[in-house]
Amino acid sequence: MPRKIESLKIPGPAGDLEALLEEPENGEPIAAVLVCHPHPQHGGTMHTRVVHRTARGLRKAGAVVLRFNYRGVNLSQGEYDHGHGEIEDGRACLEFLRGRYPELPFALAGFSFGSRIALKLALDYPQATKVIPIGYPTKYPNREYISEVKIPKVFIHSTNDEHGPRPEFEAFFATLPEPKEVKWVESKDHFFVDNLEAFEEAVVLTGPL
Repeated sequence: MPRKIESLKIPGPAGDLEALLEEPENGEPIAAVLVCHPHPQHGGTMHTRVVHRTARGLRKAGAVVLRFNYRGVNLSQGEYDHGHGEIEDGRACLEFLRGRYPELPFALAGFSFGSRIALKLALDYPQATKVIPIGYPTKYPNREYISEVKIPKVFIHSTNDEHGPRPEFEAFFATLPEPKEVKWVESKDHFFVDNLEAFEEAVVLTGPL
């Protein structure tokens, strides 16, 4: 039987949100994961290469994955809201996902700007199995809230991330409470452009549980 792929319009606080729901290639899903995309004003969408690879890696690990476009991106209604409304877009999509698969444990993931959205959502969902921040941009201020995230935090980071240089990231990571982990991927930039296969494998090994 072919895996389930469903294009959706999910009601959000600023209008319908374009989304894509994908079940694993093999077997029934063991968990559900929401994946948040990078900055909408810098070309980020749910089809960004790292987001696509994240979703595929999580599906390989047995998860059903929901990707979505924030308000104002492609077919999603509304306008960019400087990260505030985008958190609420993520919340609406996560509630949809949980409603569709109420029996499954769930996790959160996000790339770059999306990693900040996922971490902020994690504050309100202590029942989530984990949060997977990918390419967390340490160059942005106002990150004190991450110390309040109690669920396991599994960061995936490029060794040469220009938005989160390794020494800066390591200093930031050292301030965070357990449980926490970082998986380093040898790559030349923020987008893992020369090593997407190793990045995807890191996602598979992280998994949703």
